[in-house]
Amino acid sequence: MQKKCSFCDSIESNDNPLIAGENSYICANCIISAHKILFGEEQSEDAPKEYDNTLLIPSEIKSMLDDYVIGQDRAKKTLGVAVYNHYKRIFKNTQEGDTTIDKSNILLIGPTGSGKTLLAQTIAKFLNVPIAIADATNLTEAGYVGEDVENILTKLIQVADGDIKRAEQGIVFIDEVDKVARMGENRSITRDVSGEGVQQALLKIIEGAVVNIPPKGGRKHPNQDFIQIDTSNILFICGGAFDGLEDIIKRRLGGNTLGFTQDKRTKSDDENIIELVDSGDLVSFGLIPELIGRLHVISTLNEITRDDMVKILIEPKNSLVNQYQKLFDLDNVKLSFEKPALDMIAQKAIDKKTGARGLRSIMEEILLDTMYEAPSLENHEIIVTEDMVINGSEPKYIKNKISA
Repeated sequence: MQKKCSFCDSIESNDNPLIAGENSYICANCIISAHKILFGEEQSEDAPKEYDNTLLIPSEIKSMLDDYVIGQDRAKKTLGVAVYNHYKRIFKNTQEGDTTIDKSNILLIGPTGSGKTLLAQTIAKFLNVPIAIADATNLTEAGYVGEDVENILTKLIQVADGDIKRAEQGIVFIDEVDKVARMGENRSITRDVSGEGVQQALLKIIEGAVVNIPPKGGRKHPNQDFIQIDTSNILFICGGAFDGLEDIIKRRLGGNTLGFTQDKRTKSDDENIIELVDSGDLVSFGLIPELIGRLHVISTLNEITRDDMVKILIEPKNSLVNQYQKLFDLDNVKLSFEKPALDMIAQKAIDKKTGARGLRSIMEEILLDTMYEAPSLENHEIIVTEDMVINGSEPKYIKNKISA
């Protein structure tokens, strides 16, 4: 009589041996399956996935952003409120009554390197929702070489590990959106038709609709299978530097009026002028009114000062100074920075007009020779000085500061 597994009736074989019990048998395959069920190592593809829908209130979101983004308090408050309201609408809205709560998409306006992308990335990380980041300069309207707008949604599904339902509650950050609003050298005469075409293509997915997208990205073509995704609950955050927008605002406010009676603008007026932006200014810049109407929350970010740049170097949990100190610590070398050196690193980033994202390349350039020597400098402390940052001189070396 052949022995069979008491659970699946499999016949004993070399590939699937049986273990005997009291009047019963269990095969190796059933043992493996039971182990996965008990210890959660595998989840059925058909089993529903559970996600943490715990809502952070606006003050908690801002506090979390404070740990990673320096300054920009107004923008962080605006994002905190907008994101909280968005997910409260999704998770707590019972759909009872006649009132329907529409979503509010966000437009971030601020200089390069002021933290627009980092704000979106940090929010998505702590809310445990998928986020897709796209560069608007790579997008083109149908018929042009480049990426279709729908490919943004393909990226979101990929980040969500193919889970459409989870992707439909994600965040899409579209950077450099001001670049598709660019017009010719004379803004009043010509318009970039290709850029306007991208804006038109963005309208449908941003407002909220069921969109057919290619499962693996790329261009659409006939006889192709599509994935359907509903964008009604996807939060869209658009960001851009909008160079030249200040001049448009000044013209609207009469800042360029000629005459002896004109009030002299102060430096602080010019620094805060971007906060006075309205939808008309964005239309003058080159965004189409329909797109502006779908970006309901407008928040501005200030240009980063030198003091803020120094704080960015040392204060965030994942600050650059902490990263490089950990890198050197792996070679049993202590890395320190004198305060004037940090000030000069910050000043270099400001001079290059790259914002905070330029700090890493500056640090790499300054520390290149030191990192080259670090493996042979065990038990040393290396101190980065102001002269090292300015003139490329040698750092200070102190021996036997680290215990072996």
